[in-house]
Amino acid sequence: MKKILGKLKLKTHLLTAISYLIPVVCGAGFLIAIGMAFGGDSSMDLTKVGYSFWDVLAVIGGLGLGLLPVIISTGIAYSIADKPGIAPGVIIGLTANIVGAGFIGGLIGGFMAGYLVLLVIQFIKLPNWAKGLMPMLVIPFIASLVGGILMVYVVGVPIGAFTEWLTEYLQSLSGTSKLMYGLLIGVLASIDYGGPINKTVFAFVLTLQAQGIHEPITALIVVNTATPIGFAFAYWVAKLFKKRIYKKVEVETLKTAFPMGLIEIVEGVLPIVLNDIVRCVIATGIGGAIGGAISMVLGGNAQVPFGGFLVLPTMSQPLVFVIAVVANVIVTALILTILKREVDETESAEEEMEEEEINLSDLKIS
Repeated sequence: MKKILGKLKLKTHLLTAISYLIPVVCGAGFLIAIGMAFGGDSSMDLTKVGYSFWDVLAVIGGLGLGLLPVIISTGIAYSIADKPGIAPGVIIGLTANIVGAGFIGGLIGGFMAGYLVLLVIQFIKLPNWAKGLMPMLVIPFIASLVGGILMVYVVGVPIGAFTEWLTEYLQSLSGTSKLMYGLLIGVLASIDYGGPINKTVFAFVLTLQAQGIHEPITALIVVNTATPIGFAFAYWVAKLFKKRIYKKVEVETLKTAFPMGLIEIVEGVLPIVLNDIVRCVIATGIGGAIGGAISMVLGGNAQVPFGGFLVLPTMSQPLVFVIAVVANVIVTALILTILKREVDETESAEEEMEEEEINLSDLKIS
């Protein structure tokens, strides 16, 4: 079974599709967040007069987010079957949207589309004079036909039922259960700094948000926002205790990572993390657990899936988000200050001198 799953490369295709999905989420998320921040309405009808510029931003962003099942389906199909997978991926993703299978349906539909294309290529052979029809007609038609029928009559119904059950279950969670989910989301989201684990959690909580459950993705946003800010705040906490925990080059990195964190881009801290992985992962894991738990328990409900502090206008309880981020930042900073070793100023100075002494004119290519 493991060998079969390994050959299918399900995880690889999913992560590839998510990497295509995230820019759409970022672009659409920022549009709807900015639009709603200034009073825009994502349900406004742009074919009628009376809408404002902010309504336009909110509507465009909402439309982009509404296409996420199509994007994930197309991304997976493309990862599996290259260009021939695009058309079936789009069509089956749209079908998933129509039948109410949502993001989960789009995800499963992407795998169906991709592997159906591979089967068509392998088993359907045309004479030489008709081979030109394969990429333009035969492959997209057969894969879309079979995949669309499967989505409507076979896959869509159980996915819809599962989604409905999952929605009802999560909406009925008690305080203790929310706490545990928040801790889990917080830890998983914070320990690889935007890597595969973070992206996998993102795909899961995005699925829940598509069903109207906003608390899990808000916990993720809290953690991704707070982690870089926590690293920056640790510099000042350590300075307060007269402890030098960052090298000069790492302090320069913080100047970029901090503003990136404000809008939920966590990857800016990676150069610092890679110099001290274990201590950094422990600090961010504990901080993320606290931030995620507070957000889930208090009911943080960002209406868009990305944006850091830009999601505040979309929340009915923005103070919850702020409290969760502040708690996450403080815990992360304190643990970093405690765990990280004090930087040897002499060694740091020597490293900087060595870097400065490198002369590009001395480099020769033999």
